[in-house]
Amino acid sequence: MRIRLDKYIASMGYASRSEVKELARAGRIQVNGTVAKKSDIKLSTDTDEVLLDGTPIVYQEFQYFMLNKPAGVVSARSDAFDKTVVDLIEGFHRTDLFPVGRLDKDTVGLLLITNDGQLAHRLLAPNKHVDKQYFVRLELPVNETDVQAFAQGIDIGDDALTLPAVLRLVPEDEHCAYVTLHEGRFHQVKRMFEARGNSVVYLKRVSMGSLVLDETLQEGQSRPLTTEELALLMQRF
Repeated sequence: MRIRLDKYIASMGYASRSEVKELARAGRIQVNGTVAKKSDIKLSTDTDEVLLDGTPIVYQEFQYFMLNKPAGVVSARSDAFDKTVVDLIEGFHRTDLFPVGRLDKDTVGLLLITNDGQLAHRLLAPNKHVDKQYFVRLELPVNETDVQAFAQGIDIGDDALTLPAVLRLVPEDEHCAYVTLHEGRFHQVKRMFEARGNSVVYLKRVSMGSLVLDETLQEGQSRPLTTEELALLMQRF
């Protein structure tokens, strides 16, 4: 793919396009070993080498990050009042990143951040039924009756019952459980337990499809997906 130098560098988050123009004028950019004085030259993202202050900039059409979302951060690209999940991605990154789906402001855990719109669409499409698993802590104990109710589908006030969901109890703590959903309705986990007369006091997403939260990531930390994680994620489609 051939693109302009300013778009190449700006896409990777190192500077805005207007800033790239100034960097070129200052002689701080090299393309294939030659100082590039103009930011509008075109180059190949596959074969040309770009250096900024001697540091290589490798173009990636798509980027994929795993984030352990903390509470108090909104699942959006930008927000006028609150910090967003995109703000938490560490290091330089491109400006077109967005979260795949959303977690409530007070919900923590796994969130995929990318600029790959096609993958996001496939992961979120209702007909794909991509599994999402959550760890939940509840105000009241949960039991086998709740397990059966989740397996049958629950009336949460929508036009139809929820799809059958898997509720797995935690033997060591009757106030905790794991929930696996095959759909993504608004506030679904909380509403399902409310329909059972219970309240969620803590909610954490631990997996989405084949992607499992890296428990070495502290809340607020992120990292790029590994080659293996990305391959497994793409296999479904």
